[in-house]
Formats: sequence, C-alpha cells, structure tokens
Amino acid sequence: MVNTELVNKFIGEQLAEWQTAADNFKALEGVKVKELVVDGMKIKVQFNPARIVSSSAKVDAKSLKERKCFLCAENRPTVQRGIEWGNGYIILINPFPIFPRHLTIPDMGHVDQLIKGRIADMMSLAHDLDGYTVFYNGPKCGASAPDHMHFQAGNSDFLTIGDALENAELKTIATDGDAVLAACQSLPLNVFVIDSKDPQAGERLFTRLYDAIPVPEGEKEPMMNLLCFATPAGVRLVVIPRKQHRPSFYGTEGDDKMLLSPASVDMGGVFITPLEKDFNKVDAELIKVIFDELCLSNEAVEDIVNKIK
Repeated sequence: MVNTELVNKFIGEQLAEWQTAADNFKALEGVKVKELVVDGMKIKVQFNPARIVSSSAKVDAKSLKERKCFLCAENRPTVQRGIEWGNGYIILINPFPIFPRHLTIPDMGHVDQLIKGRIADMMSLAHDLDGYTVFYNGPKCGASAPDHMHFQAGNSDFLTIGDALENAELKTIATDGDAVLAACQSLPLNVFVIDSKDPQAGERLFTRLYDAIPVPEGEKEPMMNLLCFATPAGVRLVVIPRKQHRPSFYGTEGDDKMLLSPASVDMGGVFITPLEKDFNKVDAELIKVIFDELCLSNEAVEDIVNKIK
C-alpha cells in the first residue's frame, strides 16, 4: 500500500543515492522567497535558477520530436528508482524541485498529456498521498513534457491556494451524490472546485465541467491546471481553466521580457522565477496582470456555469 510515510522514506533514500537530485533539493534551502498579497490572497515568489529547464522548455511539435522523452524508463537516469502506483503509474522524485518534497508521477506508457478519464486516478492518488498536493499541467499550461502523461506532487503546506479557498465564497453548480461542483470568483483568479469522497463521482462532475469549457482550435483538450489534495471531508480538486499559455511579456530578449511560464504551482500561489532580475521585478500588480491574461474572465466563467446547469 502506497502512502505518505512510504513515499517520504523513498525520497530520503533517493537523495542518499542520487547526488544531482540531492544537490538540487539542498539548494532549495537557499532560494530567495518573497511574499505578496494580491486581492487578499497570499502569493509567494521564489527565485529558483534550477527551474530554468522547465520555464524555458520548448514544447512545439518539432522540438518534442527531436528530443528523447525524459519520463520514459529507458531515458531516465539509472539511479532514478520509482514506486509503482495504481493502474500503470510510477512515483519518482523530481530532480529539479520546487517543493521540499517534489514528485513526478508519469504513466508507464508514452501517451499524450491528456486528463480526461484520469480524474479518479488523480483523486485516489491525492487520498493516498495525504499531505501532498497532486497537480496536472495541461499540454499548453506549463507542462514541459506534453508528449508524456504525468502528474506531479508536492507538500501541500507550500502552496497558498488551499488556505485562500477556506475563506472564499463557493457557489454550488452541480452535485452527484455527496460530490459537489462549485465556482469560486472571489480570488484574484477564477477557479472551479470539486469536493468528493468518491473518486468516480468526482470524475463525473469533472467531465461535466470539462465538456463545458471551450477547446482552443487545434488542441485536444481545454486549457487548464489542476490541483488536488486530501481534506478532512474527502478530496478537493481545484480546476483552473486557462485562455493563454504564457503572458504577453514572456521571453528572454529585451528588458521588458520576463522568463515566466506559469503552471499549476504558480496558479496555486507560488510563482517561480528562474532569473533574479524577474524575481526582483515581480510585484502584486504584475501578478494581477498575469492572472488577467492567462485565466478566464467572470463572463467566461458564467458561460461555463450556464452550460452545466
């Protein structure tokens, strides 16, 4: 039985065996962090140079075709061991961490990063890894391996969105048994929340939401980030629909450009900046601009709600 205790022990064993990963986890102790408040929600900003690998990842079709998939078993470092979980997943430590405990959980097959049909898995994983937040980055929403299905997970106390939602207004949209789908429009970004004790009921509500969110032309699924964690009442899934991959000022050339590629962790309240100049520049107003550019408007949320009801 995979549980938090077993996984925490596994992380310790891997860090004792894998020097590169150990060095990167150790480096987290020295990263700069500052705190902001954006429309009442606490936001952390982390200067983490090692994350430049993800923030600058090329995810166009040509680049993906030309590189070996780093999540496939045959391309992973020999020292990187894993714990098999569920129906065809493997739990690995992430060697380029954001969290003090950071995991990557890929499918053992090389299949596209698509979430439909996997929400029950995500909820079950969050239940088994109590104290961790399991997250999913859509192919155009921060995933650095959009060609290989994977979740990630990190210790829940690192993110801020969980606490923010405790004090936020949730408007119920639909129910399925004890499972509830709600909209939250009182945070600086618009989100949907599914609370459920039953992963299958949670998946059914998610499917209703998924089917109501527009799919961009040429894409296989709606743009979204997902965060999922255990609660005293069951499991909470936070769905963050997106309308854009990266902010208008993303890039490395020019003083007005910033290397910010927000994914689930950023949407969950911790913005990762691999360049110190960007870390120094980020303030509450810039975070608001990012949320406005990347996340859905109130009107778009209302359209989705009306499709579900």
